This record gives sequence, structure tokens and C-alpha cells, in this order.
Amino acid sequence: MHQARITLDPAFKVAPVHRRTFGTFVEHLGRCVYTGIYEPDHPTADDDGFRGDVLDLTRELGVTTVRYPGGNFVSGYRWEDGIGPRDRRPRRLDLAWHSTETNEVGVDEFVRWCRKAGVEPMMALNLGTRGIAEALDLLEYSNHPSGTALSDLRAANGAKEPHGIRMWCLGNEMDGPWQTGHKTAREYGRLAAETARAMRTMDPTLELVACGSSGSSMPTFGAWEATVLEETYDVVDYISCHAYYEEKDGDLGSFLACSTDMEYFISSVTATADHVGARLKSRKRIDLSFDEWNVWYLSRFQAAPKPEGWPVAPPLLEDHYHLADAVAFGGLLITLLRNSDRVTAASLAQLVNVIAPIMTEPGGRAWRQTTFHPFAQASRYAAGHVLRVEPDAPTYETAEFGEVPLLHAVATHGEEGTTLFAVNRSADRPLSLEIDARGLGGGTRIVEATTLTDPDVYARNTADDPDRIKPRPNADVEHDPARVLLPPVSWNVIRLA
Repeated sequence: MHQARITLDPAFKVAPVHRRTFGTFVEHLGRCVYTGIYEPDHPTADDDGFRGDVLDLTRELGVTTVRYPGGNFVSGYRWEDGIGPRDRRPRRLDLAWHSTETNEVGVDEFVRWCRKAGVEPMMALNLGTRGIAEALDLLEYSNHPSGTALSDLRAANGAKEPHGIRMWCLGNEMDGPWQTGHKTAREYGRLAAETARAMRTMDPTLELVACGSSGSSMPTFGAWEATVLEETYDVVDYISCHAYYEEKDGDLGSFLACSTDMEYFISSVTATADHVGARLKSRKRIDLSFDEWNVWYLSRFQAAPKPEGWPVAPPLLEDHYHLADAVAFGGLLITLLRNSDRVTAASLAQLVNVIAPIMTEPGGRAWRQTTFHPFAQASRYAAGHVLRVEPDAPTYETAEFGEVPLLHAVATHGEEGTTLFAVNRSADRPLSLEIDARGLGGGTRIVEATTLTDPDVYARNTADDPDRIKPRPNADVEHDPARVLLPPVSWNVIRLA
């Protein structure tokens, strides 16, 4: 077996654990909204038409924020279509996903669902086909208490109290040629800046997110962030990052190390933002909102034919995740936590059915995908401060990223104890991990160790076998010194107290 060692010391703090790290994403795409969070005829549906089984799983997942309503969808969206009596709402063509949008769910329903789920809404604005005036209208409708045409319209539509949305995304992936209303960096930067200034005139306390690159492979990556921030630096709080990963050509070793690319993405955007701040002689710091991230088999989607006609809520992007996906996913979560000094918000894309941790059947069952478990455990146990850890571990060679360590890990420390999250990237050998916990004080012991693993790295959860892959107690634990055996291709949570 492989041998590795890690030292835990509460003196080596990176940053607080930010609860917004555990955000997700609901887009009007495929079955995410319709037969996902909303299905009035479902046996578990409440009076508002929301699926009770999905609400329960959302709470169990530990979601803190939800970004809405897109995604590519938002760049052609007219928010006014989704308010008022449902029988008067127009049906529209959605150019982003070649579908028909019924507008049965809009901003009022979404905020009502957020309150039931106990999550914070995060609203994206259409800066593709629309602009400043429409953004201000949505802000007034959503947040102004009363006494204006739009705030009184919200009250008339059943939402007397303001929605109180604090975090707003200034468009979505405007660097992408696939985006409706795609713009150059300078065009977008100017529009985003003017929109932000106008919104802050209404409410200077808003938190605003400027669009960064859609991925580190974009030809304008780096230059896009620099130009956009030159225009928006003083009026936004965040620059966004989006990244998706998949196993390519059976290269499991590179896939399990895909968080290496996310690390590069974060460090590059951070350096670019700080460089712009220095040039502008600003002491303000721009944080990162990693508001789209996941394992997504994008190549399969790109190779598939478009839906025939313009269907309502067709099944799109319904990836069914296996164990290796969950372990790579866990590595991405670890990377987000390791960079909590700059990544202070994140959104897993998406929540239900669409590349999601939760799957549903129309009218039927809901179940947890393999990726559900690392997210739920991290949201539940990551608390206090992130600790800087530098594992001493063997390395292996990957085709895509070169030499990378077999062990990828992060720890958090708070009043209730210390939790270590660790991935063993080895495809065929266990890793014996020794934990030096002397810095935590005498008497510190491992109180729980769980592992997500399976002899078949491509095993999946299904509606008929929903618990094939789930965290199980790890019995290979020693206490003096503290040591845990991590199986090959595994996600591990080790709690000490």
C-alpha cells in the first residue's frame, strides 16, 4: 500500500468556512424546474406545487444558496413573463436549450421555494438581450418594500414582504459565442459597470458578481477578466468562475486529478484581479464566485441531437454519476475549501435532474446520486476555519496534468472539533494515512471515519438501488498514532475531537 502523512494544527488558518461555498443552481433547463423542484400533480407536492421529496433532499444536502434562473437561459429571459396569474403567463421559445418555457415558475415562486428549503436566493440578470432598465425593474419588484408601481405589483401578486435578494449576477457567460447577446469584454464590462452603478443607487448594500470566463480553456481567458475588471472593479464584489470536468478517453488518472485545473483557474483569476487592483491603485479586494462547477459529460451533450420541435422540459443533461465521478467531485470540493481566502461563494450546477446530485422520476421517486454524499458531508461537517495542510504523499504521473499527489485533502477546525476531507486518487492501491494531531491538543482522537468507495469505480446509484454508493464506516482506523486506511478511488471524511 501507499503511505502518506498529514499534520493538523489550528494555528495554520486559511480563512473562515464560508457557508455560501455550499450553494447550488436552479436553471430553467430540462427537468430541473418542471418535474424537478416543481410538479403540482406529484404525490408529495404541497399547495404551491413543490415536490416535498425534493425539498427534503435539498435540506439534507445542506444547500445554502441557489443561483437562478440561469445559466444560458437567463440571457433571453423576460422576468415579467413569470409573474401574475399563471393562466395569463405567456409561453416563450427558449433559444438556449431549444425548448418551450411555460413560465409557470417565476421569481415569486422561486423565492417562496427558497424560503421553504431554507436557502438564500441568488438572482442572475439578463444582460444578453436586455439591460439596465430591466435590471432596475426586477430589483425594484423584488426588493422595494412598497409604494411604487412594481413593489405594489409584487404585493398584488401575493408577496407582500420584499424578497430581499442580496446577491445578483450581472449576466451569464457573456464571453461565450453560444450566449444569446454575446459581447466583447469591453462591451460587457461597460454594460455591467453601468448596471451595477444604477443598482447601487437604489441599494448600495447589494453584492454584485461580474461575469468571468466560462472556462480556463477559453481563448480570451485572463484577458477577459482583466478588461472586465478594469471597467467594473469599484462597483462589483465578485468575479465569477465556471468549470466542468469529465473523464476523457478512459483516462481515469487525469480525471481524478481534475481539481489541479480548478486550482490553476482560481490562482490565475486571483492574480489577474489583484493585478488590476494594483494598476487602479485600489485597496479593495475582489473575491471569486465559483458559481458553476461540477462533473459534466459535456462531450456527450455536444454529440447528441437537439430535441425535435420545441418541447416543454425535455430530459437534458441527465448525467448518471458513478463512484469515480463522486471522487473527482469531492476533489473539486476540497479545492474550493482550500481556497476559501478568495473563493467566498460557489454554486454547484445544478440541483435536480440536470447534472445534479438529486434525480427524480416524473410522478415517481427521487434519489441521491453518488455526488450527493461528498457535498452533504462537506456542508454538514466543514465548520469554523479552513486549515492549511500540506500532505506528505507519493505522486503519480497523469497524461493531462503531469505529476500530482495521490492524496488530496483539506481540514476544517471549529468548536465542535476538526474534520479532515481526503481523496485517494490511486486507482489500484490503498493509502495508509497517518495524522499528526499533536497541534490539536492532548487526547485528540478519531471519533468517526467514513468512506465512499466501491470495488467497481463505475458503479452508480439508481431508483431501484439508491444506496449502492453511500458513505460507510471505515473500520481500518488506529489511534496511537492516528491512522486511517483510505481505499483506492475513495472520498473520506475523518472527524477528530
